[in-house]
Amino acid sequence: MASKITLGKRPKNFKRIVKFQLLEGGEGSIECSYKYRTRSEFGAFIDKVVEAAGATNKPEGEKFSMAELMERTAGQNAAYIMDVIDGWNLDEELTHANVQQLSDEFPAAAAAIMETYRAAITEGRLGN
Repeated sequence: MASKITLGKRPKNFKRIVKFQLLEGGEGSIECSYKYRTRSEFGAFIDKVVEAAGATNKPEGEKFSMAELMERTAGQNAAYIMDVIDGWNLDEELTHANVQQLSDEFPAAAAAIMETYRAAITEGRLGN
């Protein structure tokens, strides 16, 4: 039976199990507790990320590219992840340094954490 929804009762956060491919093969996973944002709030959040990356200074007629944005902000993945999650099930504490280490050692994990958040907020998807 479907759950009844009530408008205006937004959650503080939501959890997802993020799956990603390991470099040596196989699949890894991390349970992340994501900060809830409405689609509008997510849009404003992405606007700030885009502005910080300088992606708003495009020549006339050149289209925005999320792939290009992620490339430009690769060094800022830890800051982005710290802005979207408030917990994880790793033994290490959720700190900027540990998220940076995760991004360096498991780049697919960082990408999956960011994509899972985007999909959940904009599409409401449960899966990866």
